[in-house]
Order: sequence, then structure tokens, then C-alpha cells
Amino acid sequence: MDTRDAIQEARRRGIDLVEIAPKAKPPVCKLIDYGKFMYEQKKRAHEAKKKQVTVQVKEIKFRPGTDDHDYAYRMKNAREWLDGGDKVRAAIAFRGREMTHRELGAKILARLTQDLADLGDVEVAPKMEGYQMFTIFNPKKTKTADAKEKNAVGKDDKKESNDDEDESDDD
Repeated sequence: MDTRDAIQEARRRGIDLVEIAPKAKPPVCKLIDYGKFMYEQKKRAHEAKKKQVTVQVKEIKFRPGTDDHDYAYRMKNAREWLDGGDKVRAAIAFRGREMTHRELGAKILARLTQDLADLGDVEVAPKMEGYQMFTIFNPKKTKTADAKEKNAVGKDDKKESNDDEDESDDD
């Protein structure tokens, strides 16, 4: 349809001529209510944003002389964060003469890597940045998380089928 004819038809019907795909050959236009169109676009964008998952990077800090109990406590927190789907950044802070004993920090990070191997993969291998040595762990996608998702979907399906049965009982 010619552009002028489309504009005349839109005016005759009292609605808008909206260009849907301007880069297409030829450009695609629709005769619709523009306000309603924008409302639906906004609603779709809001729904997509709601379903989006954000991953946070949480940090645990160690020192070269960190004791076993403190290490265990921080490792427990890191396990919870990885289990929850967040990334974990483990940092060892060195001060003064501690810089000459970087192997102590590397030993702590190696131990942490072993302890978190079942829940997370190393995204960034241990490296020095200024007076800090750090590594970053990514959570692993586990079978239990997949099973939880399937169970949640299965429960929704059961609820819908139960609702259908309740409606048929009323007849």
C-alpha cells in the first residue's frame, strides 16, 4: 500500500499509522492505536526485566596469617554464596614485609579452591594486583538446582490441572 493511502486510511478510521520495522525492505507499518502500542511495549519490557537474573560478586578477605577457624567461617560463607548463584572474589591482603611471603597467600587460595571445587569453578586464577592476591569463583550449575526448577514447574502444572478439575465438579 502506498504511504499516502495508508495515512488517509488511518485518518478515516481515527487511529494511528505506526512504523513497526523501519529497516525492512519495504518498511512495515500498522494501523493501530499508538498509546495502546506503547503501553504493551512497556509491559513486555517490564516482564523481561522481572525474569532477568542478576549475579552479584561477593568478596571474602583473608590475610596471610588467617587462622583455621576464621578460614572455615569465611569458606562457609563463600559456599553459601556460590550455592545461591553469586560469584565469590577471595582476596588476600599483604602489608609490609608480608609481601616477601606471597606463597602463604597462594597456599590459602589453593586450599580454598580445593574446598570450593564441588560448588564453584575458578574464573580468574590467583594473581597479584598491587598489595592483594585474589581469585574469582563462578558457581557451578548443579543437578539439584535443575531438579528444583523442574519441581517448581511441575507444581504449577499440578495446580492448574487441579483448578480445571474443580471447575468441572461445579457442573
